[in-house]
Amino acid sequence: MKRMFPTAKSAVYLAVVLAVSGCTTLGPDYVEPDSRVEMDWLEAKDPALSATEPTDPQWWKSSFNDPVLDNLITAALADNLTLRSAGLRVLQAQENLRIAAGQQYPTQTLSGGIGREGLAPNSTGPGVDRNFYSDDLGFGLGWEADVWGRFQRLVESASAELDASVASYDGVVITLLAQVSQTYLNIRTLEERQRYLRDNIKVQSASLTIAEDRYEGGLVTELDPEQARGLLYNSQATLSSSEIALAQLKNNLSLLLGQPPSKVRELLGEPRAIPTAPAQIAIGMPQDLIRRRPDIRQAERQLAAQSAQIGFAITDLYPTFTLGGNIGFASTDSGNNELTDLFQSDSRSWNFGAGFSWNLWNYGRIKGNIRLQDALFQQLKSDYQNSVLSAQAEIENAIVSYLVSQEQLAWYVKATEAAQRSVTLSQVQYDDGLVDFDTVVNNLTALRDQQDLLASTQGAVAINLVDLYKALGGGWQIRTSSRADDLLPEAVKQEMRERTDYWDGVLE
Repeated sequence: MKRMFPTAKSAVYLAVVLAVSGCTTLGPDYVEPDSRVEMDWLEAKDPALSATEPTDPQWWKSSFNDPVLDNLITAALADNLTLRSAGLRVLQAQENLRIAAGQQYPTQTLSGGIGREGLAPNSTGPGVDRNFYSDDLGFGLGWEADVWGRFQRLVESASAELDASVASYDGVVITLLAQVSQTYLNIRTLEERQRYLRDNIKVQSASLTIAEDRYEGGLVTELDPEQARGLLYNSQATLSSSEIALAQLKNNLSLLLGQPPSKVRELLGEPRAIPTAPAQIAIGMPQDLIRRRPDIRQAERQLAAQSAQIGFAITDLYPTFTLGGNIGFASTDSGNNELTDLFQSDSRSWNFGAGFSWNLWNYGRIKGNIRLQDALFQQLKSDYQNSVLSAQAEIENAIVSYLVSQEQLAWYVKATEAAQRSVTLSQVQYDDGLVDFDTVVNNLTALRDQQDLLASTQGAVAINLVDLYKALGGGWQIRTSSRADDLLPEAVKQEMRERTDYWDGVLE
């Protein structure tokens, strides 16, 4: 059997490869870029804000103290399909990192076979079997030395991408918390508007009765009761149309919860008042944005991943060095041989070698790719810096909206009280014949519109507060682990375990 032995030259070559392996890592080392962040919020001195305390991760509990909302958010975190998809993307990024890390280690192969062979008559001599069986078994080992940090950059990039996928998951959590809260608040706001409308319908019905009595008594013309009917019917139609909007909101909530509509109605229960915002809320400092906003963290981690891709591209300019070898056994039943001689020493063969490859003639393409990766890095750096500025503008807008809506609410409360008194006075004066029915109708219409505006503004204050917490990036901190298996429901993990048997040690 043919045997191959290492020569002095190959031994020297091996020594050189091992000496330079891991000596350097090409490309720029990543440094987190500076970002322009304000020292304080523009409205920090407003007594409704506290910049000295960080945002409560469970802001919906501390702000609204509504057990129904608490239950809805718990259900959404457990069953929302968009959040589940985000958790599976984290799992994918986690496995990509495992794959990248595995490329640093040698590859092993085991091969073997048995077959029937035949030789042409003119290729054999007397007494030689032209048809025989053969079998073989071999083991091979190959390794590419990471001389220039090629695989190290891949691991670095994959690790940063994993961090980015976790930040993306956190972003989905924040969005989900805000969507569930705002949908719930819109439902309670619409229920409050309906309550006011029903109260107005009762008052308008009473006014219609008075107008009809005065008409039957010959004190007024038919115009008065007809005006009263027109106002009443219009209010009843508005109440009916609001039922459509309310049903749509509840159905949207069922989608966010990943639950059928009947389950959502059970969780909502009977109509409740609009949750009120606390007198003061904690918003933290602008410098907290870098750590708190998931979109900023995601942009920064994507930038880090792209930095490693520059180094990976640069390694293509340099040669790659490989080591490899195999040992095998082969036997036949031709002549005096037996298939059972497979593991005899005379059936053994082995070889060992080292090699290199170098893309000497592709430097133009390789350098073009390096420039491409560097341009992508610069773009992502600009995107990251822009995300920081955009976050600050978004928060400042949310702060102003929240504070102004609170001021509006205070004025609307007074305006509604005045409208209520106007209705009472106009009805008394109409009974006494001091004013015509137009005055009563106008005041009833103003009261209906003013109460509707009051309820809408009460809801807007709460909804704007949710917008502020969303802009601040509050809520993702409820995540206690970044492991993909901790981000997935047990039912999903069990389904994956049953489909394939390769999740041991990954999905616990």
